[in-house]
This record gives sequence, C-alpha cells and structure tokens, in this order.
Amino acid sequence: MEQALANLEVFAATLLELAREDSDVLVVTSDSRGSAKLAPFAKAAAGQIVEVGIAEQNLVGVAAGLTAAGKKVFAVSPACFLTARSLEQIKNDVCYSDRPVKLVGISAGVSYGALGTTHHSLHDYAVLRAIHNITIVAPADNFEARAAVRAAANLAEPVYLRFGKKSMPHLPRVKPGFELGKASLIREGKDLSFLACGEAVAPAFAAAELLAKESIECRVVSLHTVKPLDREAVRKAATETRGVITVEEHSVNGGLGEACAALLLQEGIHARFRIVGFPDEHTVTGSQEEIFRHYGIDGPGLAATARSLLVRA
Repeated sequence: MEQALANLEVFAATLLELAREDSDVLVVTSDSRGSAKLAPFAKAAAGQIVEVGIAEQNLVGVAAGLTAAGKKVFAVSPACFLTARSLEQIKNDVCYSDRPVKLVGISAGVSYGALGTTHHSLHDYAVLRAIHNITIVAPADNFEARAAVRAAANLAEPVYLRFGKKSMPHLPRVKPGFELGKASLIREGKDLSFLACGEAVAPAFAAAELLAKESIECRVVSLHTVKPLDREAVRKAATETRGVITVEEHSVNGGLGEACAALLLQEGIHARFRIVGFPDEHTVTGSQEEIFRHYGIDGPGLAATARSLLVRA
C-alpha cells in the first residue's frame, strides 16, 4: 500500500527530481525551506535555491525576473501570505507580464490550525480566479501532487499550486492518469455527486463510503484544477446524478462552489446543489481536523448534508 505522505513531502521530492534533470529549475523561498520540506533539496542542489527571507513581495518579483531570464522557477511561501501580501506582484509581475512562475502556496487552508485566521488561507481561490492568466491547482493526494508538479513545470504559463500539511490517504481512481484542467473520477455513483478539490476530496470520499452502506451511491470527483474548471465534469455531475455537493477548504465566497454554481446557472442546468466550505465568519481555531469537523467537512458531516439534499422537496 502506498505510504501516506504530506503532499508537501511529495512536492519537495518531485522538485528535486526535476532539478536533477534540468539545471534551469530553481526554487525561491521566503524563509520556507523547513516548512516546505526543502532541506534535502537545499543540500542536494544548493546552487538551485534562493532564499529571500520573510519578504513575500520580493519573492514574487525575484521569481518573475529569474523566469524572464529563462529559468524555470518555483516560488514557495505560506499560502496565506503569498496570495495576500504579494497579490499585486502576482497580478502585475507574473500574470500581466506573462511570466510562467510556478507559485506554490504551502500550509494552505486551515493547515496552521490554532494560529487562527491570520494564518488561514481561505481567500486564495477567490482572488486568483479573478486574475487573468493563471492556472489554479489543488491536488487531492500524493499521486495528484506529484503529477501536478511535473505538469506545472512543463506549462508555459503561470500556475498556483496549493498544498496543505497533513499526511494524505491514497485515493482510488476509476481511470488512471492526470491532466491539468481535467477532473479525476475517484468513485462512480448515480445518486449524488461530490465535487471537491485539495484536502477536501478525502472527506468527500469518506462520506461516499458511509452512504454506500445505506445504498446511496455517490460519485466523487477531484476537481484538482480549480481554474480552468473541467466544465464537462460539472455538467455531467449535475445531469447524471440527483444532486451536487461541492466541497472545499476555502470560503464559500468566490471558490470552487461558486464557480460550479455559475457554470450550471448560466447554462440553464437546474440541479439540487449545495456548497460546503467555510462561512463568512471568523473561523474557529483548533487542529485542522477539529476545524473540518466543526464546519461539516468530514465524512459524517458531508453524509448528513447529502441525506438532507436528497430528501429536499
């Protein structure tokens, strides 16, 4: 059985593989090599890592400049700071200037747990979705993490990769393979669809397994590419099952759920629909697991949401 690793560990290992294959691969960090599991990278490829210190705006500017000089740059920083403090630089130096920097938001969502909302990143999908010329990716497990890093490295446009901190379960797949912009079908089902991304996919799968014991068969889809969205996967979920629940470790404002809802509404597809994420309030503190449970982003909570949606008139 595949070892459960944090996606960040897989990210760092894959990045080292890429650096050994290509000397133009560089990592720029903002005092993040420890939390991003990059210590082995720094030891093995000391000439391919740049430390700018706690200066996230400089991080993005330096990464954009190195990319303009022909380097393949991964800019690594905690997601909460990278996508808030450096938003102007992401918009202008990277996206507007068409520099294919790979922006890597680590410890995303509520990974920092008890440190509270200053360190939570529940806004990043929303702000980056509103900026032209950036692909947004949130891998669901180690397989997707590795594949996403390699796919991003080969993409000639800006990318935002979002990673949490916890060890990830190995999720099954109906079909093998990974492609940016194309959803991964984790589980078949005709009664209801869970459309999820990132670390919210595993709880959705857990809910589907619970509901299967009640003869409720749920489709589980990893929409790992939040932008551009796999429109066909969303359409099929809404038309082939009796309801859709989106699940994300993000605010309910401006994230995956609203992207799916807007698509369906504008195309005239009417479906029972529910967005599960973080409400517009000061987020409770605790461990990531405790916070997920509080907001119903766990197996039992999502199973309860599914039952409610299916019995609604």
